[in-house]
Amino acid sequence: MTVPHPATPQPTSRRSFLSATAAVAAVAGAASSLAALGLPAFTAAAAEPHRPSGDPRTPDGEALKLWYTAPAAQDAMIQQALPVGNGRLGALVGNDPGREALYITDSTLWTGGLNDVLDSDGQFPYERVEFGSLTQLAHLTVELPDHTADTITGYRRTLDLSNGLVTAEYRHRGAAHRREVYASHPDDVVVLRMIQPGGGLTGSITLAGTHGETPLTDAAESTSSFAAALGNGLRYAAAVTAVSRTGRVATTATGLTFTDCVDLLIVFSGGTDYAPDPARGYRDPAADPRALALSKVHTAARHDPAALRATHVADHRRLFDTQHVSLGTSTGEQRAADTWTRLQARAKEGAAPDPELEAGYLQFGRYLMIAGSRDSVPMGLQGPWLDGNDPDWMGDYHTDINVQMNYWMADRTGLSACFDAFTDYCLAQLPSWTDTTRRLYNDPRNRFRNSSGKVAGWAIAFSTNIHGGSGWWWHPAANAWIANTLFEHWEYTQDTATLARIYPLLKGACQFWETRLITTTINDPATGQDREVLVDDKDWSPEQGPQDSVGNTYSQELVWALFSNFHTASLALGKDAAYRRTLDGLRERLYLPRVSPTSGWLEEWMSPDNLGEEQHRHLSPLIGFFPGDRITLDSSPSDLLSGVRALLAARGMDSYGWANAWRALCWARLKDAERAYQLVTTNLRPSTDNSNGSAMNLFDIYQVEDDRSIFQIDANFGTPSAMVEMLLYSRPGRIELLPALPAAWARQGRITGIGARGGFTVDLAWRKGRLTEAVIRSVGGRTTKVIAHGVTRTLRLHPGEAATLHW
Repeated sequence: MTVPHPATPQPTSRRSFLSATAAVAAVAGAASSLAALGLPAFTAAAAEPHRPSGDPRTPDGEALKLWYTAPAAQDAMIQQALPVGNGRLGALVGNDPGREALYITDSTLWTGGLNDVLDSDGQFPYERVEFGSLTQLAHLTVELPDHTADTITGYRRTLDLSNGLVTAEYRHRGAAHRREVYASHPDDVVVLRMIQPGGGLTGSITLAGTHGETPLTDAAESTSSFAAALGNGLRYAAAVTAVSRTGRVATTATGLTFTDCVDLLIVFSGGTDYAPDPARGYRDPAADPRALALSKVHTAARHDPAALRATHVADHRRLFDTQHVSLGTSTGEQRAADTWTRLQARAKEGAAPDPELEAGYLQFGRYLMIAGSRDSVPMGLQGPWLDGNDPDWMGDYHTDINVQMNYWMADRTGLSACFDAFTDYCLAQLPSWTDTTRRLYNDPRNRFRNSSGKVAGWAIAFSTNIHGGSGWWWHPAANAWIANTLFEHWEYTQDTATLARIYPLLKGACQFWETRLITTTINDPATGQDREVLVDDKDWSPEQGPQDSVGNTYSQELVWALFSNFHTASLALGKDAAYRRTLDGLRERLYLPRVSPTSGWLEEWMSPDNLGEEQHRHLSPLIGFFPGDRITLDSSPSDLLSGVRALLAARGMDSYGWANAWRALCWARLKDAERAYQLVTTNLRPSTDNSNGSAMNLFDIYQVEDDRSIFQIDANFGTPSAMVEMLLYSRPGRIELLPALPAAWARQGRITGIGARGGFTVDLAWRKGRLTEAVIRSVGGRTTKVIAHGVTRTLRLHPGEAATLHW
């Protein structure tokens, strides 16, 4: 199979739902506060998107697809419906012939607020009132009363990953019927188009809010819309219109109707007055969400349906085509089966690998990244795909693995532009986080307070929302992990402007730790002498063990990496030389973990004893191995690596999806290809009876109780990250090719556009387990070692140059 070289990624436009209606006066007022954060200010009405000529779709026979032989059940939308999204709006699409249902979420429709009144234990309340929750925006339902089960034959629905389209096709009383759904980023709308060449499409369209709103219809404009506000003052709205050149569209008191149509175009939009501006309480006072929703649906509906789709497809492909993946060829029998059947067949004991299914799973993760993370807020625990208003853990941003895992994949898989939403979010929250820290962190009731009595910089809790608020317990090391994640993005891109934007965030995290670290005395086994070291104050190793231990490995490793990253950033930007030297001194004094003489594991606490669960889901003590670089296979002492391997083995090979993904990434770094691959296939096993695994639609399912499970998106990103890590390991100055290639993918494969830290992208091709060609391109990097099959080559490139290597 020939895989073309990736297209050059195009930057995504920076705009929000509100950008088209923000008044010029409001723009001028908001610009100063946003500019101070390095965030984009709102602009006047967005320009008309570029409309490509011709049809930009990947040809049908070449497109990557998930497909099914039955519609989604409405009581199982989260497991069966197919997702579309434009980075802000996300929709679950059911594709029932007689009752098409779209469950639509806006990523900024959050209840709650700053949540800055602590409970009696000095921790943040964590509930749906003050902290808040992500909620759905609307349900859009299209009824076709005569499309009953006994009139339908040849049903098939498809998620076309290559083109960003959900389609359903069947025959209704012998007549061909096709519908397609997509969420357009350039037009900021969700589009549903129905085509029945024989005519006769007759039915109704109902727009319903999920918070008790009353929609209004406008006969002159053929629209249904609603507008309302949440208890926190966040204003929001939604609107839908429909047009047909071959039939009649009318309005009723409850919605729209259509009669005898051959081709029907339904356009939805909606959003909130949320703004990434803490100075205005995360609101845009000039916004009119209903007027904007109506404007967007009318503007889009005026265009030819083919032009609307072409605009969306071209935009989607600019991102999706940055990486092509082939892990081998599946059998004809495997290819002939629908996606759910393939998942079930692959999970049977002794089943043959299905490399095209596995490559499709990786590409599904990339599809979700494009659909869920553009220029709005980043993705939390479920991304913008909800089936109700009460997602577990409020659908928030969990800062002890989950939100970080969501973004490990972006740079690795050619989607660096999709990382920007996370950067923008952190910068927009930083003023609130900083203010809350200075006011509340050293509250005497907070068991995690700094015993020095000092506080500086910023800190957050285990959960955050979009209003500057934190929830659950204080999480001291979260600032370091977030800062390190943002810094790692710069390592991939080498974009100095990005580094300058995040620099205040890195510095603030360092300032916090400068006030938090305390001194203790240990016996140094190398010298037999006592010496003083710096350790984290009373803390918790997520999410287990004592809550008052000092020097936890998790925090020590994150702070070591934070100080190291600040050193690099300070040098690159030519800033804060004196402070850099101060932090260098602190880093040299940090306690670093040992291998327990009792268990042989890398210690999780400053104790030879295991103070938690042997098979705990978190790999907190291994954070210096992955995602960190302090411990590396090529440079660390063998006893330390043995401790890493022993602890990883003790944690086990079966857990929640995100935990399996983290384990797979660690085994990949240990170059244990088969264990890493086993964990990938474990996450691919079908979820049945609420078990952990993949749902029919490939969403990762997390079993929370014996009889209840939920969708949690992090494994859908963490597992593809592990798959790429098996094919390429990188850190600045070092790129290793095929470090953990499993036997299932060894026969032949190719992958393009892998991001490599240090400022490179890599295309790989292999046959019979041996690399045949590698193309290394500089996106800012200049020098790196490239290693494959024990052979090391040194490359020197200028930005924009490429080199082709053969083995």
